[in-house]
Amino acid sequence: MAFEFSMVGRRLALGSGIGELMDDLGEALASSGEGLCMLGGGQPAMIPEVDALWRRRIKELLASKDGLQRMLSIYEPPVGGSRFRKAVADGLCQEFGWDLTEDCIAVTPGGQCAFFFLFNLLAGEMPEGDPRKILFPLMPEYIGYSDQGMERNLFLSVPPQIEEIGDREFKYHIDFEAVEATAARHEIGAICVSRPTNPSGNVLTDSEIARLRDLARSIRVPLIIDNAYGQPLPGIVFEKATPIWDEGIILTLSLSKIGLPGTRTGIVIASPQVVSALSSMTAIIGLANNNVGQTIAAPLLESGELLDLARTVVQPYYRRKCEEARSAFQRELPAHVPWRLHSAEGALFLWLWLPSLPVNSKELYERLKKRGVLVIPGEYFFFGLESPDWSHRHECIRISYAMDHETVATGARIIGEEISKVFAMP
Repeated sequence: MAFEFSMVGRRLALGSGIGELMDDLGEALASSGEGLCMLGGGQPAMIPEVDALWRRRIKELLASKDGLQRMLSIYEPPVGGSRFRKAVADGLCQEFGWDLTEDCIAVTPGGQCAFFFLFNLLAGEMPEGDPRKILFPLMPEYIGYSDQGMERNLFLSVPPQIEEIGDREFKYHIDFEAVEATAARHEIGAICVSRPTNPSGNVLTDSEIARLRDLARSIRVPLIIDNAYGQPLPGIVFEKATPIWDEGIILTLSLSKIGLPGTRTGIVIASPQVVSALSSMTAIIGLANNNVGQTIAAPLLESGELLDLARTVVQPYYRRKCEEARSAFQRELPAHVPWRLHSAEGALFLWLWLPSLPVNSKELYERLKKRGVLVIPGEYFFFGLESPDWSHRHECIRISYAMDHETVATGARIIGEEISKVFAMP
């Protein structure tokens, strides 16, 4: 028997870009991933020093009197465990001199869930006035945002200015004139950016962040900064980027990219008003949070060991991986066709632009999938555009370089071969 779904049900249940990404990854892992180059997801690398730290913490918990019990057998408050929240607040105060307490920290069941809460809390139908939208000032943006609105047309985005650098590189910049004009024409509930930007690895400069903060203040809305890959945790940033927070900013962190994606531990730094609202939403949607990540990480945050690991191990590891991956693609991508890689500034990805690509990026994705290479087609990262008919959004793919070097190099070779074939099509 088939049942009729509600409009909200249809939006959430009938497929999405992020769902396709996770399904492909799941199918690949279910088949052991044998022979596959899995360059499509945001899975962090298995870094030996990081893995050793988790193993040490599990042994410590097993050896302690009540560590395992507290991790597995009790409910923490929906806002998150007090020890973990205090450890996050104290660590950030010590690191950056911010004025915040645990009342400014909320835990959510992963960063993805945090944004579902935040977007629907701050935008959509309002008690008074017109519906509000979430404004993304720099497209492309994270695929996982695009289907999170409980209401239709919740998002509004602005194309970037594109700077071509040399023969094979490019970089996105915020078109502030267009962003400010867009904000003036619409009712805005929040401005949102990721830093580094997923998918391109673009790192917004301190001056760009300051200007966005000033714009948000002028229209009396929060600036949301998604720090899933950023400072100070996991710190996968290769350019100068000063972390910033005040009560007009909502900053999100996560334990995923430091190496604990399975614990689903999101962290939101915000005003007590927003934290209280998130706590209520967590109670309604999921009752409480996962304790595992909080229990593992709390003493590591208290001692400073986790932030030190991010600086001394995680960031250098990914910088090296990024340089190796870029060298492989520069070697394997065909010289006779147009291609450019976005400047390497952070995160786990290469963002490949193929100007005048004869097919769209979804078709290129399918061709690569048949050859055992999983990437993410660029179309999914462009949403909320007022003028969606923009050829650039069909000419890009996102490639993860977090896998081992042999896998990345093999993927680069096959991608180069398929690009040559596509550009040779009549």
